[in-house]
Amino acid sequence: MTDAPLYSILETRGLTMRFGGVTAVDNVDFRLRDGELRCLLGPNGAGKSTFFKCLTGQLTPSSGTVIFDEQEITGWHTHQIVNLGVGIKTQVPNVFDGISAYENVRLSARRKHIPSVAKDLTHHTMERCGITHLARRDVGLLSHGQRQLVELAMVLAGEPRLILLDEPAAGMTGEERDRLAGLVLEAARSAAVVVVEHDMAFIRQIAKFVTVFNRGAIFREAMIADIMQDREVQEIYLGKQANVA
Repeated sequence: MTDAPLYSILETRGLTMRFGGVTAVDNVDFRLRDGELRCLLGPNGAGKSTFFKCLTGQLTPSSGTVIFDEQEITGWHTHQIVNLGVGIKTQVPNVFDGISAYENVRLSARRKHIPSVAKDLTHHTMERCGITHLARRDVGLLSHGQRQLVELAMVLAGEPRLILLDEPAAGMTGEERDRLAGLVLEAARSAAVVVVEHDMAFIRQIAKFVTVFNRGAIFREAMIADIMQDREVQEIYLGKQANVA
């Protein structure tokens, strides 16, 4: 008797994205198990961010399919994907300027909960993210790293089954990055997580299994220790970062 195959919460089949004569994502087959934390690596132009945008409805792929929880979502709008239980954090923080950090997080919590429950969830999530002291601050006046943490709190307050993070550590201080690493690992206990990131020091804090992109395709998938020892990955895809991070 063999073990049943592990359930895939996210899958792409033949996913391809072309811009004119340029193929940014090339026939990618990708599977993410339920509850798995996966990091996507690769140099600028490797296709990983375009792949992320196809997953999150920011781009409609030229061909192929995206499947979440056994339902095809290819070409769906971002808000439709979020409503299925997917938390999305883009490269540029997608927050509401002009209102407080607390109100930003509360709006996310209110998607699923009555006001009293949403209030408790908002306070708890902001405490988890270490941004309680920012509660009354206008998000438009916060630093980039602080805005990153507010948006992550918004994602977590939505209690998603799948979390997709595009360069979440960008613009963060070392302390903010360490807090983020802890939050990502904590979130991975209750949700599947995909992290697209350049910061190898951050990747080393969180990664177990890694997918490396190059020229729009998956070049290598392996445990982080094996990726860091892979000379071809180091030289061609991660460059000097792999040796100094």
